[in-house]
Amino acid sequence: MPEHHPRKGARRGRRVKILATLGPASDTHETIARLIEAGADAFRVNMSHGDHEGHARTIAAIRAVEKEKKRPIGVLCDLQGPKLRVGAFKGGKVTIRHGSHFTLDRDSKPGDATRVCLPHPELFDVLEKDQRLLIDDGKLQLRVLKAEKDKLVCTVEVGGVISDRKGVNVPDALVPVPALTEKDRRDLAFAIEHGADWIGLSFVQRPEDVAEARKLMGGYGALMAKIEKPSAVSGLDQIIELADGIMVARGDLGVELNPEEVPPLQKRIIEAARKTGKPVVVATQMLESMIESPSPTRAEVSDVANAVYDGADAVMLSAETAAGAWPVEAVTIMDRIASQVEGDPTYLERIHIAETPPDPTTADALALSCARIADTLPIDGVIVFTGSGSTARRVARERPSAPMLVLTPSAKTARRVTLLWGAHAVTTRDIGSFEEMIAKCKRMALRHHFGKAGSRLITLAGVPFGTPGSTNLLHVVRLTGKELDGPGE
Repeated sequence: MPEHHPRKGARRGRRVKILATLGPASDTHETIARLIEAGADAFRVNMSHGDHEGHARTIAAIRAVEKEKKRPIGVLCDLQGPKLRVGAFKGGKVTIRHGSHFTLDRDSKPGDATRVCLPHPELFDVLEKDQRLLIDDGKLQLRVLKAEKDKLVCTVEVGGVISDRKGVNVPDALVPVPALTEKDRRDLAFAIEHGADWIGLSFVQRPEDVAEARKLMGGYGALMAKIEKPSAVSGLDQIIELADGIMVARGDLGVELNPEEVPPLQKRIIEAARKTGKPVVVATQMLESMIESPSPTRAEVSDVANAVYDGADAVMLSAETAAGAWPVEAVTIMDRIASQVEGDPTYLERIHIAETPPDPTTADALALSCARIADTLPIDGVIVFTGSGSTARRVARERPSAPMLVLTPSAKTARRVTLLWGAHAVTTRDIGSFEEMIAKCKRMALRHHFGKAGSRLITLAGVPFGTPGSTNLLHVVRLTGKELDGPGE
């Protein structure tokens, strides 16, 4: 399969972003560079696996490739979260039969075919008769017959092999576990120290979980709340309000919900996040067969395409790139699917089915006007000057027909918007006057191929310049093609 080798720092032709997970199959400098060439925009570092020493090497390799490719690259450190697990068994595993009784208790002795330890005291306080426990991603299903303070007697509705420390999902109860474990707190401190742009918060159940993580982050990095628990859905709007971005983590959602419930919920979450202008990522099993196969199934292609048609900001690869045999090919295929969908003449019409009403602010009104102008005039590019990235998020929420060039003096902001729909970020010196803004807008648009002689551009900025949150200026300019003769950036 031929690989595409773009110019260093050149903008991509597609708007949706690709977030690729790094792991043993892909965490070297050489492979990271190949993944960027294939189309990856940002990388996920999964804190559930490996150690801090290895993660530090991975992040250093990403930053080295970033410098080499002259392209901002986002880093998302994904916290493990409070994963519930059973204890250990004699011999490592046993088989429990369909229809039999099986007990979960607080006895630390190795388990057998009739019982095992459940080392989570908080579960015994909340589980009740007729509630379900799903083990090993739902492969085994138990239902509580009798709930006591130190044991849960269950009937086995779906039996099979159960082995040491398999995960437990409790879909029918709100589990009173902290949003961050002690390991998560150590991993969060590591991620902040090593300059992670995004922090992934796993197993969010309630808005308070997001608030707690934000407090611990102390203003560093952006927070991506992962929606993978049905209990999070009831507080979805509040969770989105408190987070900087949302991930539709379909792995555990698909365990705790019926399979047919996940697609409409995915669309609901995407639409809710889009209304706020916060990036939304669709994740888990997108090209799962490519862990072993060099090509995806037709159903997987349709799954990725569906997320792109829904207007998601980014699509994510997990084990496909972290541990699979074909990491570069997986990114290449995802890039091709997204590009094909975005080439569909109905694409922009479809993603505008979701309504994104603006807030009654000057900045939102200008972002909406920007999109309308791009629909009315032949606009080749939207040039956004921003310090924090908020203007870029507002413009991206409107899903304009013209590509967006984000000019920012902040490397952190440039990296953060690598997960934002349609945004190509460039780090450049700040501006100090209207004349300087227009000159730089034209110069950078030509340099980064957002127009040519005769092209019209829309530029958005805030006056006074350099003041965060002051977007109040929209200007349409025309290129002559001679503006490249300006100063360096």
